[in-house]
Amino acid sequence: MAAAAAAAKGKGSAKGGGGVRFSEDPPGGAGAPSHVHFDDKLHDSVIMVTAEDDGSFLVKVGFLKAQHRYEIAFTLPEVPALGKDVFLAPAPSPHLRVVDVSPAPEGLKVTCEYMAQQEGVLCEQVQLLSEANDDVCVTVKVHARVMDRHHGTPMLLEGVRCIGMELEYDSEQSDWQGFD
Repeated sequence: MAAAAAAAKGKGSAKGGGGVRFSEDPPGGAGAPSHVHFDDKLHDSVIMVTAEDDGSFLVKVGFLKAQHRYEIAFTLPEVPALGKDVFLAPAPSPHLRVVDVSPAPEGLKVTCEYMAQQEGVLCEQVQLLSEANDDVCVTVKVHARVMDRHHGTPMLLEGVRCIGMELEYDSEQSDWQGFD
């Protein structure tokens, strides 16, 4: 508690727990000009694909904007039992549509379209089935944080591209007057 109070007054420093650190050299001092350095973990600008304990994959696509349509492309690591020839399970999500699944040197390249309907933390999923083995199924969960459409523009991760906006009908803004 005392260290936090001293840091707040500018008389101390908190070591080891941050993401930003400032150069020790004063401006115009013996070293280079003062710089701010960010930890590498803060620079992640790519879609994160992680294998879950249950054999599924979690794909984190970052921040999206409500009422916008996105193209999302990512690579799943190789799943030997699944093989390279896959197809989608018959009951896909209404907001997530897989456009293409193709073999890649590292595994499977998946391209999909995602319609961010509402704000909040959303998770949509699809299942990939093996052409060769009927018993093999891999679930892919796409996790997005969707902002309200009135609160700025998110910085999209590499592999995510906005391809359109869904307009909501607002009768007050319509210039159609109807017939008398």
